[in-house]
Amino acid sequence: MGNTKEIILKTALDLFNTQGMAKVTLRAIANKMGISQGNLNYHFKKREDIVEALYFQIVENINQAVTNSMQSQNHLEALFGVSKTIMFTFYKYQFFLLDFVLIMREHKTIKQHYIMLIKQREAEFLNMTKILIDYNILRQPIFLNEYNNLFKRFQILSDFWMSSVVVERGKITKASVDEYSEIIYQSIFPYLTLKGQEQFKSLSLA
Repeated sequence: MGNTKEIILKTALDLFNTQGMAKVTLRAIANKMGISQGNLNYHFKKREDIVEALYFQIVENINQAVTNSMQSQNHLEALFGVSKTIMFTFYKYQFFLLDFVLIMREHKTIKQHYIMLIKQREAEFLNMTKILIDYNILRQPIFLNEYNNLFKRFQILSDFWMSSVVVERGKITKASVDEYSEIIYQSIFPYLTLKGQEQFKSLSLA
């Protein structure tokens, strides 16, 4: 049973990524696999159940990246590493960002969890900024909620960069992931101290 469920999720992910959610039905997934829709329904009664399962795969991958980053002694490099992992995870599950608004409108469970998760990520980010300030890598904030707003800018870029790429170029590539990862990296440069700028320049971000 477990193997069949994995194949269903993998097949659905491929179809969602290449065709968009609006065009992919349970029957289309079953046909792609060469099984009956009744067999597929045994594992997932609704398409929404498949979308939720894929969403929680995304969350698990990113959670693991955050956990791994906490073991790094170079906090700035860890911050960049988590950022790039997030970007590549969304590249693998690109349907999620391309159909982001649709998913949030139609999937209450995902929306509620996502809102909770963003609050958790913001707390983790602010904790990281405090550490970087203590290590004299980031400067002290000048404005009220300055680093809260920096997180929000990162979040907006993370949620919608893929839409920008598709509108401009029509296709997501690994090169575009690298490009937008670099945009995120450079966004933090104005907040770095001289020590932080030197550390930034020394990092291999390729």
